Amino acid sequence: MKTTSQHGRPRAGMDESTLKSLKVKMGVCKRVMKELHSYEQEVEREFAKTENMKNAQACPFDIKQQENVLAESYMMIPNCQRRLDAALATLVKAVSECEALTIPDDCEELSAATRLIAQVKPIFADLPS
Repeated sequence: MKTTSQHGRPRAGMDESTLKSLKVKMGVCKRVMKELHSYEQEVEREFAKTENMKNAQACPFDIKQQENVLAESYMMIPNCQRRLDAALATLVKAVSECEALTIPDDCEELSAATRLIAQVKPIFADLPS
């Protein structure tokens, strides 16, 4: 079954299930990347809040509770990085399979997936091995 592109041109070899699978994998990768950025921002906010509490000489119990909140936020980052790494690997595999089925320049979704991969890979370049 041949499907057509957005412009009415046939996409050789790409069926709807393959295309849908690629879109789902892209969505997962985007969502996890967004979560990672959200947790990083949360850590920055909680760290600033903890420092402000220490500088204001707040109750030691409150400071300890805030440090626990900060520690929980920190713990989520490696978990999210692992999930993003797995999502990226799955997306890369799906893109290579789709490239074998179609002409890469002819498929808008494939181009979008390739751009997303290029956007996510630098995140892992900054991580310690």
